[in-house]
Parts: sequence; C-alpha cells; structure tokens
Amino acid sequence: MSYDQLWAPWRLSYIADATDSKKNEETDCFLCRYRDSDADAENFVVARSQRSITVLNRYPYNNGHLLIAPLEHKASLAELDDDEALDSLRELKRMSALLQRVLSPEGFNIGLNLGQVAGAGLPGHLHWHVVPRWSGDTNFMPVLGSIKVIPQSLESLYGLLRSACDECDS
Repeated sequence: MSYDQLWAPWRLSYIADATDSKKNEETDCFLCRYRDSDADAENFVVARSQRSITVLNRYPYNNGHLLIAPLEHKASLAELDDDEALDSLRELKRMSALLQRVLSPEGFNIGLNLGQVAGAGLPGHLHWHVVPRWSGDTNFMPVLGSIKVIPQSLESLYGLLRSACDECDS
C-alpha cells in the first residue's frame, strides 16, 4: 500500500514541544509558560480566573476547543484543593456558556485525560477539554483523508471569544 504525503510543517513545533517537555516537565509546560506570560493574544489565552487559565487548543478536535487548567502545575484531581476544583468547575460552566453564545453548538464533549495511557498529551498539568459539537461536524475527510477540517482560524476565534468575554466581565 502506498501513502500520499501531507506536508504539515506547523506540526513540528508541537512535536518538538512534546519531546522537550519530557526533559523538564514543569519548566517546559506550555500551560505554565502561558500562565507566567502576559502575551495572552499570542498564546490564545481566552480567560484567567483566580485559580485557573483557559486557552484555545492549538491542535483542536473541533472549532472552539478550549483547555481549562488550574494555575498550579498539578497532575491529578486529588492534588487540587477545594478552591482550585471549584474555580475550575466555575470556569467550565462559564466557558461552556460563552461558547454556546458565540458559536451556538448543539452539544459539548467535556472531559479529562488523566495520565499518558489515558491520552493526556500533557500528563503533568491537569486540564479539561471543552469541545463544541454540531450535528454533521464529522464527515468523510477524517475517514478517507485522515484530515480534520477546522472552519475558522484560531486568531479569528480568539478575537470573538475575547470580545464576548470582555462584554461578560464588564
């Protein structure tokens, strides 16, 4: 069987980040870097709360895919104190409502991948995935072409979400 090449040079940074993060997990954690940076637009940081950070997933499963993480580098639910757990749940609720208002999805997949064997790409820093879903958001492309089509750029979506967030906060 012969395969066609699909050149995806933008994925190199993801692969390099994944390899480098194994060397020094916390100092190379992108969520910790984003937490410590004030370059929110560059890092697609949608919101910050007292104990959590919400970012657009750079490699989304679907348009609007968010990651919500505690500010502290913790790998499991058991490590969260009650305030961190409650803050994260409040952000899940707030961001789901924001996505509903801005993108009008018909549903959501919300979940955690705890541990590398469970699919966690960043096993050292717990984070929730919030993935908006629509009827028909799957098609033949992933099946036949092994390609997922995301209909909106991260920059465009970030602008919409930040504007909507600013309206809610004021």
